Amino acid sequence: MRGMGVFDWIAQHSDLLQNLGIISGFLFTAHSIRREGEARKIGNAMEMTQHHHTIWKQAYERPELSRILDKGADLETKPLTNEERLFVTLLILHLDVVHRAMKAKMFVKLGGVREDIKGFFSLPIPKAVWETAKPLHDEVFIRFVETALTKE
Repeated sequence: MRGMGVFDWIAQHSDLLQNLGIISGFLFTAHSIRREGEARKIGNAMEMTQHHHTIWKQAYERPELSRILDKGADLETKPLTNEERLFVTLLILHLDVVHRAMKAKMFVKLGGVREDIKGFFSLPIPKAVWETAKPLHDEVFIRFVETALTKE
């Protein structure tokens, strides 16, 4: 065995070396897929943030939407407008997409979503729109929103 060179050793252990190469390739591929998945999640989160920004930008640029965030909005004296209903409906649809993406683990988990839901849907206008829009959504999403509303 003393006279055995490196090339002889490699020749005798070629199966082992081949298996190690295959295992290394699998590990590298798994690592690459994981990194790509994380990058995609971050990209998806950035895209959701952009959509969120685009929707909310309207609230600050259009004075007719200023009542949406008013805690004292009286819907008896001044009923809900079509613009207000549309804006809140767009936010509900956006939230539904975010919820589906979170459940599918398509982006990094967002903190404070339940608190945001509770704060927003406790306002008179969003609350009124949610009550009329709720039957149009699936049970899982309804439960998600309703649970957020009742959490302490």
